[in-house]
Amino acid sequence: MISPRFCHAMARYNRWQNNSLLAAAEGLDDHARWLDRGAFFGSIQGTLNHLLWGDLIWMSRFDGWEKPPGGISTSIRLHEGWPGYADARRGADDRIVAWAQGLTEADLGGDLVWFSGALKRDVHKPKWLCVQHFFNHQTHHRGQVHAMLTAAGATPSDTDLFIMPEGA
Repeated sequence: MISPRFCHAMARYNRWQNNSLLAAAEGLDDHARWLDRGAFFGSIQGTLNHLLWGDLIWMSRFDGWEKPPGGISTSIRLHEGWPGYADARRGADDRIVAWAQGLTEADLGGDLVWFSGALKRDVHKPKWLCVQHFFNHQTHHRGQVHAMLTAAGATPSDTDLFIMPEGA
């Protein structure tokens, strides 16, 4: 089982890495961010939108946040404009860190029950496993974005967890 301390570290890592991707992507124009690069969600911005959408849907389950509109297939269009996306991303990351800071062992126990739009049925899973998936999902899609940014000539920062600054 994961711990609250692990969750806090991963929430900070998520924010640190998202800030790196934002800085790299801000150097590209809208065309380059929306260009289909053959990734599962197509473009840099489409993948970033999906990642934010996923974070919001999981946080609606974990902490009562408002559910984002649409589903997985429409998640790539969560934010059409870059400034709105960037603001929403930074705000969500700060809220995720605050949520993780307040977690207790008891918060990670028991089951999470929700209706999955992807599966079209109720799902019952251990909460700790769902939180672990949440962080894994972030890392997976950030890796895709990192590769697309690098291919586009942008330079995201290092991704090694052990070099994350203390204040991140």
